[in-house]
Amino acid sequence: MSEIDPTLRDEQYQLRVRDLHKSFGSHHVLRGVDLDIERHKINIIIGGSGQGKSVLCKHLMGLLKPDRGAIYVDGEDIVPLDEVAMNRVRRKFGMLFQHAALFDSMTVEENVAFPLREHTRLSRKKIRELVTDKLELLGLRNAEQKMTSELSGGMAKRVGLARAIVLEPEILIYDEPTTGLDPIATKNVDNMIAETARRLGVTSIVISHDMASTFRIADHIFMLQGGRIVASGTPGEILRSDNPDLRLFVETSGAVKFTQGRARGGLG
Repeated sequence: MSEIDPTLRDEQYQLRVRDLHKSFGSHHVLRGVDLDIERHKINIIIGGSGQGKSVLCKHLMGLLKPDRGAIYVDGEDIVPLDEVAMNRVRRKFGMLFQHAALFDSMTVEENVAFPLREHTRLSRKKIRELVTDKLELLGLRNAEQKMTSELSGGMAKRVGLARAIVLEPEILIYDEPTTGLDPIATKNVDNMIAETARRLGVTSIVISHDMASTFRIADHIFMLQGGRIVASGTPGEILRSDNPDLRLFVETSGAVKFTQGRARGGLG
């Protein structure tokens, strides 16, 4: 176990990133990211395609190692950890992938049970109980025997989330959770994220291009551009920002209109 830095262990912040750099060949993706993720809050990372949002989240989970910098999870720098120690830290994380990433050959029950079978020695009975509990929590009672081909896009997201929370993680990462969904399904997914955060008390990190969703559910918003966090704050603070790149990105979405440094419209 690496040494825990008491100055970076904070009840307010569960993850803290300092001066994070990552290059792939000559492509410098992260150029000194500093980030504080609030515990038990919905933290949303916005930014254009190719700005490094997914690369950043892979670093948070220890799936990539940075060229330079530190990532503190509950005060522990995970960058120097070996794979065995990193697996311990990864148990704190759950992830809902962009397209749910369900196994086509498995039923809903088998998909949700998969992490339990892989990472625990629980009995079949206990696994079934835990799976049923998570499916009921997400409004999926009686969906256990459905195949993934029978699921709507919104239902598939909920099954993916049930699988992500079945090991009871402390931190949930959502990768573009509303991509490809119609407005009603999108709002349902927003409600699902907010309700999961409230019921389970998890720390939520959401990668999103969807500004309407972002301002509907976010507690804190970060904009990643050019490999750095160029703006951060509560939704209200973001909407009062004078950063021209942030204003252009948000306003182009059509969800918000800025007027004389303040925003109006579109966020019901």
